[in-house]
Amino acid sequence: MFETRTENGSLTYAQYDLLDGEAHIYRHKRSGDVWQFRMWIKNEQKDYRKSLKTRDFNSAMSSAKVMARELSANGLNGKQNFGITIQKLQDLYLEYREKDIDLMTGITRKRWTTLKSQLKYFLLIMGADTNVSALDKECMYEYVQLRKDIKHAELVTLRNEKSTINNMMKFAYRNNYSHFEHFEFKPIKIKHEGKRDTFKDKEYEKLYKFMRKYVSEKEYPDDMQRLERLMIQDYVLISANTGMRVGEIRQLTWNDILGYEKHIINEETEKETLLVELNIRWQTSKVRKSRTFLARGGEYFQRLKERQQFTEPHHLVFSMNGTKTLHHKSWTKHWDNLMQGIGIKNHRERKLTWYSLRHWCITQRVVSGCDLIDIAKMAGTSVKHIEGTYLKYRKEQSRTSALKTYKKNENGTITTT
Repeated sequence: MFETRTENGSLTYAQYDLLDGEAHIYRHKRSGDVWQFRMWIKNEQKDYRKSLKTRDFNSAMSSAKVMARELSANGLNGKQNFGITIQKLQDLYLEYREKDIDLMTGITRKRWTTLKSQLKYFLLIMGADTNVSALDKECMYEYVQLRKDIKHAELVTLRNEKSTINNMMKFAYRNNYSHFEHFEFKPIKIKHEGKRDTFKDKEYEKLYKFMRKYVSEKEYPDDMQRLERLMIQDYVLISANTGMRVGEIRQLTWNDILGYEKHIINEETEKETLLVELNIRWQTSKVRKSRTFLARGGEYFQRLKERQQFTEPHHLVFSMNGTKTLHHKSWTKHWDNLMQGIGIKNHRERKLTWYSLRHWCITQRVVSGCDLIDIAKMAGTSVKHIEGTYLKYRKEQSRTSALKTYKKNENGTITTT
């Protein structure tokens, strides 16, 4: 123990060491002679200071010993004593995930933006300035209710948010910002999870017929406005024939169109169809895997290229300037116009979106009896996903199966009829 005094004699300073000098208690008149605690935290390279809130020496020493042991144990277990705020953790996590953009095993820029959006409600609920070290595994158990108190969200959205939050906590645990790896959330039960919103047959028929009016020169004489609508028309038809994801089709370049194949699909009428071979780059794929496949709708690509001004290999297919796709508000405006035009006023409640055209395409391939492996390769997804999400045993398919029969041939083979 030692004591010092200032030149004017107004300040008395006393210090007692603990843990061989790694920590100590001290007091001075500036704090009203209340004992203070101080300890140097080696792994964080900071001084930990705290008032012991007592003038009694024995009480102060007893509290200091307990505090010193806890701080030492935290250091041995890799737990942060100072920690970081939730805001800082989110910033570090998003910075970490941003490095994954454009990597083959990483994420897309759009996915990164989604992560950022999913984490904002966690920040609002817990408070941006809250220290991560103050959290515990159970504090987010009622996340669904806490989240809905801020803004309503669908259960699927809430489930995805919970997954993103826990991925951030795993990052925090790996980097010693948190002493636990994940939150314990109250389970979410989602009914009819496999159901996908898409069009009924008559609704899709109305859609492609209405688009003829939507792009008519009589209705829209302005050249640029009509050119954009013509592009939207081909976008709808190409989406419904290729089943590409929204992110894939909007990042498609003319270089990704590998060629065309003409096939006769009815020998009696000599009816032909034009297939297009497409390359989906791993950089634009949600699952970060490239794929090449043939699809219907080659004629829509050809007529689109004839109209568009920017058709160099590196130019975007669905763009008015070759470098940027339409603004989000423009996509929304066109979709609302189309839905209103065919009389679907509740398309938001039904969740009919641009993505529904992909669902339409896959559903039609399933109903047509295409091999599920071939559909999965075309769509860039798994057979299990196709089975669980799109394979609905419709009445028409049931009737077809019931009416199937066969005959035995003389050579021992069987022909289905």
